This record gives sequence, structure tokens and C-alpha cells, in this order.
Amino acid sequence: MIAGVISVQGAAPEHVHALQDAMAGLGLHGEVIAVRRPEQLASVSCVVIPGGESTTISKLLLRLGLYDPMVRMGEEGVPILGTCAGCVLLAREGDDEVERTGTALLGLMDMKVDRNAFGRQRESFEAPLDIKGMNAPFPGVFIRGPIIERTWGRCEALSTYQGRIVMARQDNMLATSFHPELSRDSRLHEMLLRML
Repeated sequence: MIAGVISVQGAAPEHVHALQDAMAGLGLHGEVIAVRRPEQLASVSCVVIPGGESTTISKLLLRLGLYDPMVRMGEEGVPILGTCAGCVLLAREGDDEVERTGTALLGLMDMKVDRNAFGRQRESFEAPLDIKGMNAPFPGVFIRGPIIERTWGRCEALSTYQGRIVMARQDNMLATSFHPELSRDSRLHEMLLRML
């Protein structure tokens, strides 16, 4: 098994470590690679799109030839986890800021997102989250995170914070407003690996 982390911008190294911990926790043998080229993406069984700056990541996906293969992977059922900026990119609909910046969304999940809904970096916070399918709260780390404004079709909300959706699932794709890779809790990455 090879798990990949899109590593063009953002919090990629933390996801590599989190996936390694998740593999160890599940007793799986495999490798986690940083993905920067289409041939690397073609070799992975699942992929993480990390947090960072969604417009920058979107432009780099297009420039490096990763955008179209990512869309195909999502459509073919390859497990994908998008966190923070990755959550924005997985969405079918964005907000005015997404439109203004010309951010090319992957459009794989039936949800609408509001970028930076949780404010500026200095307003970052942590909160315990109840996540459907987990028997204990998950430590949610929020850093300028988006809100999932609404879901439809096969997209299902898995967690809310103060009545707002912060995690959703559609088929083999997971999207979070928060940063699970910063929590030292590998359960969410384990959830991704279990989809294989």
C-alpha cells in the first residue's frame, strides 16, 4: 500500500507522519509519499490534500498536471481526505472569495464551503468534536478553517461545531474544516485507510 500526500504547498509533512502513525496503529505495512508529480499520484492507493492556501494549491495542481488526475481518482472511488484548504478544493461550490480568486475547485463532493469562516490565524482554537462513527471526541484544531455551509446528494455531515458543519463524507472522500494532522490522534487518518 502506498498513501500519498499532495505536497505542493501547506501542511504536508504533518500528514505524512499522521498516516505513518495510522498505518502502524492498524497494523498495516506500507509507505507514505509526498506527491508532487502525476506519476507519483498514479502510484498511490489513497491521497490527502492538506491545509494551506486553497488558491495557491489549486493553481499548482493545474500547473503540475495533478488537477485532472485528482478529479479522475475521486470519480473512480480512490479514498481522498481533504483538510482545511483541501476541504475547500473538494467542494462543488465555493463562496465569493473562491470566485474572486479564480480558485479551480475539484468539485468532487456535493457541498458548499465558505473559506476562512473561522476568522484570522490569531483566532485559531481547539475544540473536542463528536464525529459519527467515533466513540470518543476528536480534538479539532481550527486554523482559519472553512465552514461546510450545506451538503446535498450523497454528501453527509459527520460532525458539527456550534451548529455548523465541520466534517463531511461522500463515498470514499472525507473533508474536514479542521487539521487532524496537528492533533496527535490518528483515528481520522485510520478512517481514510480503512476505506481501502
